[in-house]
Amino acid sequence: MTKRIRHRDWRWLALWWHHFFALWSTIYGQTRYSIPEELKQGSVVGNLAKDLGLGLSDIFDRKLRVASEAGKQYFSVDTGKGELVVNDRIDREALCGQSASCVLPLQVVIENPLHLYRIEVEIRDVNDNAPKFLSKEKHLKIAELTAVGARYPLETAQDLDVGINSLKSYSLSKDECFSLKIKELANGRKVPELVLEKTLDREKQGIHQLLLTALDGGNPVKTGTSKITVTVLDNNDNVPVFKKPLYKITVPESSQSGLMLAKVEATDQDEGVNGEIEYSFADHTPEILRSIFQINSATGEIFLKGKLDYENFATHELDISAKDKGIPEMEGHCRVQVEVIDINDNAPEIVLTSKPSPVPEDAPSGTVVALLTARDLDSGDNGKVTLWLPKGSPFKLKPSFSDNYALVTGRNLDRETFSEYNIEITATDSGSPSLSSKKTINVTITDVNDNPPVFSQPSYNVYLKENGVPGSILFSVSASDLDFGENAKVSYSILDSKVQDVSVSSYVYINSDNGSIYSMHSFDYEKLKVFQIQIQAKDQGSPSLSSNATVHVFILDQNDNAPAVIYPSSAAMGSLSHQRMPRSAKAGHLVTKVTAVDADSGHNAWISYRLVEATDASLFTVNLYTGEVRTKRAVSEQDDSSQRLLIEIKDDGEPIQSSTVTVSIILEDGLHEPISDLRHKAAEPSKKTGRITLYLILSLASVSVLSLVTFLILAVKCIRSSSSSSTCCMRRTDSDDYKNPNRNLQIQLNTDGPIKYVEVLGGDMLSQSQSFRSCMSPMSEYSDFTLIKPSSTTDFKEVISVLDASLPDSTWTFESQQIYSLPHAASVITMLREDRE
Repeated sequence: MTKRIRHRDWRWLALWWHHFFALWSTIYGQTRYSIPEELKQGSVVGNLAKDLGLGLSDIFDRKLRVASEAGKQYFSVDTGKGELVVNDRIDREALCGQSASCVLPLQVVIENPLHLYRIEVEIRDVNDNAPKFLSKEKHLKIAELTAVGARYPLETAQDLDVGINSLKSYSLSKDECFSLKIKELANGRKVPELVLEKTLDREKQGIHQLLLTALDGGNPVKTGTSKITVTVLDNNDNVPVFKKPLYKITVPESSQSGLMLAKVEATDQDEGVNGEIEYSFADHTPEILRSIFQINSATGEIFLKGKLDYENFATHELDISAKDKGIPEMEGHCRVQVEVIDINDNAPEIVLTSKPSPVPEDAPSGTVVALLTARDLDSGDNGKVTLWLPKGSPFKLKPSFSDNYALVTGRNLDRETFSEYNIEITATDSGSPSLSSKKTINVTITDVNDNPPVFSQPSYNVYLKENGVPGSILFSVSASDLDFGENAKVSYSILDSKVQDVSVSSYVYINSDNGSIYSMHSFDYEKLKVFQIQIQAKDQGSPSLSSNATVHVFILDQNDNAPAVIYPSSAAMGSLSHQRMPRSAKAGHLVTKVTAVDADSGHNAWISYRLVEATDASLFTVNLYTGEVRTKRAVSEQDDSSQRLLIEIKDDGEPIQSSTVTVSIILEDGLHEPISDLRHKAAEPSKKTGRITLYLILSLASVSVLSLVTFLILAVKCIRSSSSSSTCCMRRTDSDDYKNPNRNLQIQLNTDGPIKYVEVLGGDMLSQSQSFRSCMSPMSEYSDFTLIKPSSTTDFKEVISVLDASLPDSTWTFESQQIYSLPHAASVITMLREDRE
């Protein structure tokens, strides 16, 4: 019984595929093979590689494989020869049942690139099944008065083979009372009937033994037999007769158990018990039909007992018997044909023909991701399937043929947004109500190098103390890459640039793996205050991508320079400085002025003066901030004519740096210069000083009109503040916008300490800088500007020496402060003319 159901299932599937491939062959050419069933394993079906135009290497390289829709892998490919061979025993009857055509559709899937071929293998029938009767014996009871010509339907034999090998004829053993006739039904089915040829005589022969033989058309012929025993009965001579020999009914497959399908009715002309009829299914009715249908033996009503399934059996045929209760009992027959109406009770199914391959994120639109098939076991509109994707999906379904689809990309993909997709495909049939099912396909997006590394910030500021240890870490930069794997591995490097005409790589180096920047040597603030490093982050993709960031390194000053004496010039050269003063000097007389500079900056450059030793400590004093040496009292006749002073000069740094200068003072009689003449000389500016002042004004004007206006405003403020015994000083601070010289000009008022000064700075911090400073001492009545071009400390001292040599010692004193900027220093000397009492 079970085998018969499977036959019907495969018969339906084979017919479906037969029509499908008939349509396919009209659209696309395909390969077809024909083999007999029951071939041994390993038997060659055909040269698949040759027929598909493939080389033997393509089978392995392109991963050729064969998939069967039958659910079992009956065939495989010999990769060495390219031949399609039998992989398992093929039973045509199990696959296709009684279908005239048995074709196995195969899918040949070739990957790299993905391609699909359709081939057919026709399975030819061989005569491997003999006709078979369901019942080996049949018992008939025939009344002896039965009229000649009465017919009795016999059980039909079943032959699983088809075509010429199927059931062809019946034969009956020789008997003078009976013959065999074949009745052909409308559906082509042949039913053997036993015909009474001669009136029976129970007294002469009460039992007739007959042998019914079924023969097929194979070579050699195969047969099946059924033994028929006819018992001759007496008296009851009328057979129940049905009103219709065939009843046709239709019923939906969704009908519930207990539904009455039909009512058969038979009549018997006999009377009494000989005319009472009992209905039943024929003895040869399969058990599966008995589980689906039942009949009321008294009324002939047929009810639905089990569940109908159109997909398994679209038609059921029931043989009904009507027996009377006479002695002997008589039996009549009819047939009930039940047509099952399909309803939409099967949801569509999505079958993957090929598994999805990973898709690169730069794959063009229309790239094939996977192949799939939609199918529905229902028929008609109930079996028409439509596939669709969720709205907004980056993929599309492209129909190829029949119910086959290709899943393709619909737009550009981005792995950094979605690294994988779970694509939910919905299949909906056209039934009413429609049924649907869903299938989720996972598609992985592979990375391509489409994202450059990105620094955590576009620029970094690093503050570094000077005199650091070479090889110490300065800073660490970091960049991230949104890509994956090698495309996201970042290496760091320093782009070549110049710092003071030297490659930046001689100053620092970078760890290419983690972005840590190390110093190559110690830095000196007095030589280099700021520089920048261009860092490049580069990934390992192909082609690689990169991005840059700028690291600004600011060197912080340390107190590593002792004050340097620049006046008296002889003391600055290391020798003893000799000064002369008259014995007539009164208290407060200006003897000389010690001037020193400190190469450091800020507090580290704040200088103070202190008298450490003296021949007569009661005679002289040193101003703490200006370095002016003055008399504390009037000189007396008892004072030694030779006085020696040891002056200590200290800065304000940590730790404190200091230096000393020794000044020798000779007291002389008659050394005097009128104050009126001295002031007259101071009031008349020298031509040299006037010329330098003019150069300073022109330089400031050329830098910026704005700076000139600002300078004039601050100068007015300084003049006003000087009237209240205070001085002003302007200092330029480092500008962040050092790349624009015009914007780099700054003027700052400095009031630190007793010495007030104005400082004007302009120019690129990374190029040669210029500094102009005006210093006005509160102890001096007059001040003149002296402009010195950018120079080193040695040049500065040389200029002082030249000025000192060109001017009288008794007339001029010098106050100087040196300002360091990148990469050179600029200094301005303020020459003070002092009134001598």
